[in-house]
Parts: sequence; structure tokens; C-alpha cells
Amino acid sequence: MAAAGLWAVPALRRRALPSVKWVLPVLCGAFTGMVSSWGIGGGTLLLLLMTLFLDVPQQTAQGINLLFFLPTAAAALYSHWKNDFLDKPTIRAAAPWGVAAALACAWIATAVEVELLRKPFGLFLLYVGANMLWKSFQKDKKDGT
Repeated sequence: MAAAGLWAVPALRRRALPSVKWVLPVLCGAFTGMVSSWGIGGGTLLLLLMTLFLDVPQQTAQGINLLFFLPTAAAALYSHWKNDFLDKPTIRAAAPWGVAAALACAWIATAVEVELLRKPFGLFLLYVGANMLWKSFQKDKKDGT
């Protein structure tokens, strides 16, 4: 059975609350924006919130996530530039490859069936989470706590 999302709850159906159907998306955006500012990965949470709870199609959620990322990245870039934290030779070497990879992955994401992308993305998230936990346990073990 496919998850119907949060709107499956009768009290939260769009028809039941027509005047406040924008509240949950705004709260989700504010929450993920706050989490992004902490460097935790609000974009990933935004994708999950949109696809699981707001019934936004995967590719639409990806596009919204990219738009969400742009002002955050611009603010971070400005802050790093202002504080002279940018390593210009590294940027010159990495930027062309980053742009090429982004374009290639965007093309792949639009060319591949959505269901085919969901499982590898889920596995990737599980791997990243397990890796973070493993490193945390290793650090605690090293510190003796």
C-alpha cells in the first residue's frame, strides 16, 4: 500500500481545512531552513517532508529543493568570501567538474524513472547515517567516553 501522506488523516484533508492548507508547507520550509543554517542537511529533510507528507511528486520536490538551496548557498558563499575563507585555486580546479557533474546528474534524474531513483537514494541516506553513527562511536571510543 502506497503511503497517502499526511493528507490521509481526515482532519487534515485539503477539503477539510481549505483556508490553512498553506500552513504545513510553510512550517516545513521554515523548519528545514533553520536546520540548513545549522549545517545539518535541511535539503534532504525538505525532500523527505515534501514527498512523504505533502504528496509532492519526486521530480517536483527535487526542483523545489534546488531552488531552496540557491539562496542558502549564496549566503554561505558571501559569508565565506567576506571572511576570506575561500581557497581560489581549489575553486578554479573544482568548479568546472562540479558544474559538469551537476548537469549530468540533472539530466539523469529527469531521464530515469522516479521509482528507480527512490531506492538508491534511500540506500544512500542509510549509508550516510550509518557512517556518521560509526564515526561518532569511534570518536567516543577514542576519547574514552
